[in-house]
Amino acid sequence: MIDIKKLRENIEETAHQLARRGFTLDIEKFQSLENQRKALQTHTQDLQNQRNTQAKKIGQAKAKGEDITALLKETEHLGEQLKTDENKLNQILALLNQFLMEIPNIPDAAVPDGKDENDNQEIKKWGEPRKFDFTPKDHILLGEQLNMMDFAQASKITGARFALMRDGLVRLHRALIQFMIDVHNLEHGYREIYVPYIVNSDSLYGTGQLPKMEADLFKLNGENNFYLIPTAEVPITNMARDEIFAENQLPMKFVCHSPCFRSEAGSYGKDTRGMIRNHQFEKVEIVQFTKPEDSYSAHEALTQHAEKILQKLNLPYRVMLLCAGDMGFYAAKTYDLEVWLPGQQKYREISSCSNTEAFQARRMKARYKNTQTQKTEFIHTLNGSGLAVGRTLIAIMENYQDESGRIHVPEALRPYMGGMSVIESYDQMK
Repeated sequence: MIDIKKLRENIEETAHQLARRGFTLDIEKFQSLENQRKALQTHTQDLQNQRNTQAKKIGQAKAKGEDITALLKETEHLGEQLKTDENKLNQILALLNQFLMEIPNIPDAAVPDGKDENDNQEIKKWGEPRKFDFTPKDHILLGEQLNMMDFAQASKITGARFALMRDGLVRLHRALIQFMIDVHNLEHGYREIYVPYIVNSDSLYGTGQLPKMEADLFKLNGENNFYLIPTAEVPITNMARDEIFAENQLPMKFVCHSPCFRSEAGSYGKDTRGMIRNHQFEKVEIVQFTKPEDSYSAHEALTQHAEKILQKLNLPYRVMLLCAGDMGFYAAKTYDLEVWLPGQQKYREISSCSNTEAFQARRMKARYKNTQTQKTEFIHTLNGSGLAVGRTLIAIMENYQDESGRIHVPEALRPYMGGMSVIESYDQMK
């Protein structure tokens, strides 16, 4: 959540910055809650002082052997009033907290104005899209012709927006996961971690998916408030919840492969065919915890680490700086990596790399001990896809196809495929 001091000290400027995201801050509601909080806190403190004064009087009266019945009655009355006011104050504080929980992060000054993806800024391009001497097919047609991708079977088993894969395509998918982990772990210094795929609601509040994005989550039945993870970012980042790190422990860097589960409630019929936007998909996530002054250089590095996967696979891509209106709820600044898909003749998102500054840390109470000030401060958290595995698979299928519809294996992946240069069916592998 944002720092409440920004609302108390400069609410008009904060409202202006939030308006860049298309968010209207309810200034009147906040000021009403704040006025009630101040009044109740003042009255509560007065009552506490009166109770303390009464306690001293009772102690003095007892020492003198005086009757304290009247004083006890007054103290009892003060106690009842104090309890009532404390309950009211707690209710107001809860409403203030709820109010803050629904406010998105404030965009960094470098984030451009804009309403949606059409206003994002291209930062750079890498690689040249391949020129085909035939009409390239999309991944759906390629997968079905190879009999290695089956959406009809997946739909029968579960429903729409699921995929079933076979043979060499599955092996290529699995090879991608290990390849990505190895690059981030061995070359970029991320510590590999395995996490639960089910989290509690506190974890989702901590990273910002709740309360605003509940419709996009899969909630499990029962009394535990359990959810399937929408991304490994949630359990990884929540390792910092309620922790105070030593300064020399930072930065901390983690890489994790996991399935991801999303209802895609807000997609409104987009990408209903194929594997672009499924309810279940795999992702290799990279996460960093840093000191505040280091987070923006770490953001650049983390983005470059995600880019390195695309470069090693020789997949053309571009880097987009998201405008204020297109950023995720908790991001202060985001770069999207978009890979070129010949079958669609367009760039499509394959990674989103964000600096959340202290937004998540403040919700999670994730802090570190500053050795210079000897005070605890909120850490900064960063996350990115390194990469979305299914979309990387799609990009390889479409960029590495030949005229007969076979899929060639990128050089970087061949050691993970037993030297295989073209993905094969089960019958070919026997």
